[in-house]
Formats: sequence, structure tokens, C-alpha cells
Amino acid sequence: MSSGTYDLILMDIQMPNMDGYQATQCIRHLNDKKKAEIPIIAMTANAFEEDKKRAFDAGMNEHIAKPIDIEKLRAAILSVLNKQKN
Repeated sequence: MSSGTYDLILMDIQMPNMDGYQATQCIRHLNDKKKAEIPIIAMTANAFEEDKKRAFDAGMNEHIAKPIDIEKLRAAILSVLNKQKN
């Protein structure tokens, strides 16, 4: 897939084989800088402050707790995309 195909990734944290933290770290270490810097938003039922910290420490740009509040998700997406433009 070429760089710029996607604007951001909504990353599920609890996936089989490789969790969202590991997947994010793999993305952040890609040789293609544009791909490595794609914004990533964590989507998880883990909503404690330490869960948010772990997401940010893994390289994610934002954290949204489940169940999803559509307005919070919209705000997070707009925030991440606006930061990406600047």
C-alpha cells in the first residue's frame, strides 16, 4: 500500500496474535517515514489513566474508551487530523 492511502488508523487494543500496542510500535518503526507517522487512535474498553498512558507510550496519538461516544470520537479524529496538517 502506498503512503497517503489512509489518513489515520483506529486501532483496537485487544486483538489476537498482536495487540494494538505491538501493532502501533511496528508501524512507528517502518522505514517509510510517512507511513510510520500516520496518526493512530486507540479504541479500547481499557479506560483508566494508566491505559491512556500506555497507549501514548506505545506511540498512539489519541485514546477513545468503549463504548464509543460518537461526539468524542469525532472530536478526537478532528484533533488528530488538524495536528497532522500543522
